[in-house]
Amino acid sequence: MKLLRYIFLGVVFSGLSVLLVVWLVQLSIEQASISHPPTPSTHTIFPLRFGHNSPTDSALHVAAVRFAEEVGQKSGGKVAVSVHPFQELGNDDQMLEMARQGKLDIVLIPTAKMSVAVPALQFVDLPFYFPSPEILYHLLDGELGQLLLAKLRPIGLEGIAFWENGFKQFTSNQPIHGPDDFKGKKIRTMKSRIIMHHYEAMGAIPVLIDFHSTHQALVDKVVDGQENPLVAIVGLKIHEVQSHLTLSNHGYLGYVLAISGSVFQNLPGDIRTLLTTTGTELVAFERAETQRREIQFIEQVRKANVNVQTLTDGERQAFTVSAAHLPRHFESVIGPDILAKADDFFRSEPSRKQNKQEIIVGFDSDLSTLSIRSSLGIKQGAMLAMDEINRSGGVLGRPLQLVCRDNKAMPSRGVQNFQDLAAMPEVVAILGGTFSTIAELEAREAQRIGIPNLVPWAAGADIIDYQQKPNFTFRLSANDHLAGPFLAQAATKQFGKVALLLENSVWGRGNLASMGQYLEGVGNAPVHVSWINRGETNWPPIVDAIRKSGADAIVLVANTMEGAGLVKELISDHGKGHKIFPIIAHWGISNLWSQMGPLPPMIDLQILQTFSFNGNKTGNKAEQVLHLYQDFFFQGELETIPSPVGTAQAYDLIHLLAKAITRAGTTNRSAVRDALETIHDHDGLIKRYAPPFTPDRHDALDQNDYFLARFNAQGELIPSTHDLADRKPQ
Repeated sequence: MKLLRYIFLGVVFSGLSVLLVVWLVQLSIEQASISHPPTPSTHTIFPLRFGHNSPTDSALHVAAVRFAEEVGQKSGGKVAVSVHPFQELGNDDQMLEMARQGKLDIVLIPTAKMSVAVPALQFVDLPFYFPSPEILYHLLDGELGQLLLAKLRPIGLEGIAFWENGFKQFTSNQPIHGPDDFKGKKIRTMKSRIIMHHYEAMGAIPVLIDFHSTHQALVDKVVDGQENPLVAIVGLKIHEVQSHLTLSNHGYLGYVLAISGSVFQNLPGDIRTLLTTTGTELVAFERAETQRREIQFIEQVRKANVNVQTLTDGERQAFTVSAAHLPRHFESVIGPDILAKADDFFRSEPSRKQNKQEIIVGFDSDLSTLSIRSSLGIKQGAMLAMDEINRSGGVLGRPLQLVCRDNKAMPSRGVQNFQDLAAMPEVVAILGGTFSTIAELEAREAQRIGIPNLVPWAAGADIIDYQQKPNFTFRLSANDHLAGPFLAQAATKQFGKVALLLENSVWGRGNLASMGQYLEGVGNAPVHVSWINRGETNWPPIVDAIRKSGADAIVLVANTMEGAGLVKELISDHGKGHKIFPIIAHWGISNLWSQMGPLPPMIDLQILQTFSFNGNKTGNKAEQVLHLYQDFFFQGELETIPSPVGTAQAYDLIHLLAKAITRAGTTNRSAVRDALETIHDHDGLIKRYAPPFTPDRHDALDQNDYFLARFNAQGELIPSTHDLADRKPQ
């Protein structure tokens, strides 16, 4: 019996020992999962490392751990994600670079840190721009957010979703009720031109201080206040050294969840889908965790006897006005496509419904691919004219407003955008973009619909069809029927025999027709004609064929990307001892400087223009508009104007449209069209129009307004010759 008893006790003891071991192992796993998921099992095929900068008690880390757990469960253990918090694998910059190189699989990095490599992410830095957190969430979770995430691909990352650390609030040692309360105060900021510019606009002195040194800087009174989300305010114990917390929700501290591009592409399709779906599905959970903690943080701050206040609607509106200039000042950084999408959404929101008295002008152009700077120049000219008109009382006592669409250089999208804009009853006219192919299609739509179509750039000869009356398309730009001969004459007069290098498009073919007719007429036919496609890269045989033709110069009709390719090939040829051809170019390459910077001395490049702030015909008028431009679009230091030609031509067109509406006394589209044909004169930025249009002439400029220009040391196009400016081809 004793033996049986010992056996029984041994079995019980062994069983209890096993249970104890199992319990201890399970406890160890649960504790480890707070910062790291289980170590990959023998069934794991895809071990992935996930790095971020937040502590283990943060909402971001809790969401990261949940991400790892769900991916492991849904994959049946095939994918094991190990989470490395609190800069365990390096700081944000280091982790970002590791991910780009494929040395780190998944990262969660602040948008502010990402914006160095992807400037468009500064969109979320805009203070007092988003009417509510819900509106920002809608934007980031929708098409606009996808546009932003797509901009990560060129730097080697696959963007998944936007998580957050919360909205930023003000802390100080005095009440904050409006922008004037910041005057003369030194405010700690992160490294962001937008944020620093806003504080400067309010009269404050922004001071760059490392995040972890903020508390001590406040103790030492190096600065008077700062901004941060509540998690950072409490985490750094800022509430212990500042007496006032203003709940302003004025700025957003978003995080980008992203996967290394090279890692992502090497994963099976089902695993890629699993990772992206899980990361997106956890957005709501992570935000809820952040907001749950913020309620606790506010109570913690109150218990420290800090004065906590929330901005009233009136106070918030005053701050909103103080920051209203920032989107247009930084549009070239953020991107006109992003801001156009946001503005479009704001207009649809009940809280930001447009004033029903506004007179709307539509604008369709390529805001995101091949001609961003030219399109931005057009938009800036239109906005500048509208601001000037609105400050003088508007048109018929109503303000003008621009509504933008991005056609992405796609003809079908351009037509759809045109139709969508024309369907808005408050749209009185539509301003076009840069590409002649799209402009021709939109001109047909203008005739079909019956809406004034304003062309500030596209030069295709067939855009203005004089056979169709009443003609609804009006152009203030070059016309290739005239520009082609102008360029050909300039090239043959200066250099002799010419080769034509033309884009394989309606634009290029139109120029061939006009140039060829002129050159044949003067007995100096082109010695060679080459066709190039957009994105052309195979330059050696093209240049070699031109060299063998015996040409003395090249007449180029192409855009910036192709122009840069040609110039680079000529520079390479110079190193090989070959002849460098001078180039006479259409204005498609006006933005070459932005891509290449200063050109070497051996490159002789002249570009067709109709306007320059240097050497213009309108003297004081141009100087006045330049000052207006500086005030309206100034960014701390005046940068090169993206496209003076586009700006000037759009500026004059909008003023002419305003005159036509006033003359018609109505916004009826047909009446405005008729009035555009009967404006007697107008003192514009480019010239004095007398008249700008007639029933038989819908081009406001002619060859007398064309000239050639060269880049100066600052990248500005300066008139290179004056005798050709007034010379007509014979």
